[in-house]
Amino acid sequence: MLNYSVDADGIATVEFDYPNKSQNILNAGSMGAYAEAMQKALADPAVKGIVLTSAKKDFIAGGDLAELGAATDAAAFHAAISGWHKLMRGIELGGKPVAAAFNGSALGGGLELALGCHYRVAADNPKARFGFPEVTLGLLPGAGGTQRTPRLIGMQAAAPLLMEGKRIKAAEALKVGLIHAVVKVGDERTAARQWVLDAVASGAKPLQPWDTKGFRIPGGGPNTPNGMQMLMAANAMLREKTYDNYPAPKHILSCVYEGLATNIDTGLAIEARYFTHLVMSPVSKNMIRSLFFGMQDANKLGSRPKHVAVQKYSKIGMLGAGMMGAGIAMCTAQAGIAVVLLDTTQEAADKGKAYASKQWSKQVAKGRMTQEAMDALLARIHPTTDYADLAGCEMVIEAVFEKREIKAEVTKKAEAVISADAIFASNTSTLPITGLAQASVRPANFIGLHFFSPAEKMPLVEIIVGKATSDETLARSMDYVRAIGKTPIVVNDSRGFFTSRVFGTYVSEGMALLEEGVPPALIDKAGLIAGMPVGPLALADEVSIELIHKVTQQTRADLGEAYVERAADRVAAKMVAELGRLGRKSGGGFYDYPAGGPKHLWPGLAEHFPQKVGAGSLCVPGIPLRGQATAIVTLEQIVERLILAQSVEAVRCLEEHVLRAPIDADVGAILGWGYPPFRGGPIGWLHSLGLANALDALERLTKTHGARFAPPELLRNLAAKGESFYPA
Repeated sequence: MLNYSVDADGIATVEFDYPNKSQNILNAGSMGAYAEAMQKALADPAVKGIVLTSAKKDFIAGGDLAELGAATDAAAFHAAISGWHKLMRGIELGGKPVAAAFNGSALGGGLELALGCHYRVAADNPKARFGFPEVTLGLLPGAGGTQRTPRLIGMQAAAPLLMEGKRIKAAEALKVGLIHAVVKVGDERTAARQWVLDAVASGAKPLQPWDTKGFRIPGGGPNTPNGMQMLMAANAMLREKTYDNYPAPKHILSCVYEGLATNIDTGLAIEARYFTHLVMSPVSKNMIRSLFFGMQDANKLGSRPKHVAVQKYSKIGMLGAGMMGAGIAMCTAQAGIAVVLLDTTQEAADKGKAYASKQWSKQVAKGRMTQEAMDALLARIHPTTDYADLAGCEMVIEAVFEKREIKAEVTKKAEAVISADAIFASNTSTLPITGLAQASVRPANFIGLHFFSPAEKMPLVEIIVGKATSDETLARSMDYVRAIGKTPIVVNDSRGFFTSRVFGTYVSEGMALLEEGVPPALIDKAGLIAGMPVGPLALADEVSIELIHKVTQQTRADLGEAYVERAADRVAAKMVAELGRLGRKSGGGFYDYPAGGPKHLWPGLAEHFPQKVGAGSLCVPGIPLRGQATAIVTLEQIVERLILAQSVEAVRCLEEHVLRAPIDADVGAILGWGYPPFRGGPIGWLHSLGLANALDALERLTKTHGARFAPPELLRNLAAKGESFYPA
């Protein structure tokens, strides 16, 4: 794991080289080897100084998340992390100069290890990044990061690095004082070694700033006016943004406030306790499982059929140049693939390309893209009305109106031009792929690629496999999704697939609460407190209440007598058919959207959906429910309904084999509609609750609110056997 050598001048080189991995990581094994090497160098009289470096393309990627995710013994973990702190303090006070040489990125624990050195020099590598991403996985920098960083660069500069997981380039790291020098690529080891030689020659004992007499925290400590102002503002902003759902940033603030009010060793002891608490918490377990391992497997195409050769794309057809089609064209062009952007009129097709031009122009204006790069991207998009231009496309994607007749027409026209082995994909969000494939003369090559709006920004693509879709088509479609930098989940065909079906339950439950008489402001606030990015009623406006109503009408027509009406159907019908409130696109839905002013709840809601309680109350009495005269509905109960409505539907998708694996539900929900990561996803949340507890809650909700909360047999069976969707 480490290479150790000592040169003729007495400079020891400790080189990280984790076996069988492309990146160096920190875990019990690598830190044990590091401790052995550093203690050997410190104890050897022949060693005058030490250079810490890496044999990989980057320095160290961070901690071993598999080890952190599996940790269950708090006492043992706390002892281990306290041992790391003791080791690093021993290096700082060991009397020998230690320099870290960064050839590439230093993140998380890797950067913390380097902060325990007296000097840091980085190569001028444009791809290198420096920072602490731990907070994005529900953790904090637990190897001294919350203590050394603000002591080194000040609390104000440290805050975005520690609390937001911001990653910065070498030049910015130099500017804020995180590193001491930036040199030409390849010179970093030489520069680090020279500093060590100079430090040895000076004869002075090397010390960190916080170990020198008279040290003061740059910009002031937590008990100074500047420090108190910064901490108060940070605490208020944190509460407003997270509703205390995420303990990591709050614990980081506590580490800074408590730790910087004392000496470095006490501060490290404080950090160790908070870090241990986070590592043992279900929040970090959920976020590591879903945001790291689940996402990693999806991006690596872990479920891709292995026997199919990888497809390289050079030309894609895009049918429909609206906002969705234009966004998909943008993603494709950015991947270096030519796009034929086709619509019914040249004006419409040109408008789609103009949308791409407008979005890229914003990046040019911000200095994130050159004009030449933008021109090259636009040159890859060919707006047209001629289906003959689709010749040579390896794939054609349609994003036309959600009507079977229109989709069938464009399918036939495109297939008349493209080659026999080309793929035809539908971007439908609701219509079953197997039914749409009936218009195709080669249904084995027909598949669903459900993008999310805006397509150029949203990271998820839901790949829908129809009954006739071949494994080859699935594999090649996954290759396209990876080529354009998106994350795929694979689902089997059904009405609404997974994302539209489960996402819809959140909006529907919000409408049901409105019909019951719960104040609309409380409904949407409960959604935010639950961790969702937008309240259910506001989200219905964004999606379009009219679209919800149309999908309901289509589903009712398709299912006939088998269709079961929901409260949301009645609410959407009243809003659209009776009141003409279609959503944000028409200027008004559940909210009004005045020109030049902020949106606000439509006052007419009180008349058409009478509130049976006072708005803003956290305890809402007097709401008639099934078979009861009155009931008390608390904020916590509203949150429970909004969240468990999604979970129970996700389990049904698993039971019906719409989903292929639980992790697909969790990754899809987090990326697709902003499901709160701290819960781990709709399946991950049931795992956190414990299936027995989740089963009790759903049975209670079923008695009160009906069959939509009825626990599926899959959940009952797992709970009866004491099992879960994920390992304990």
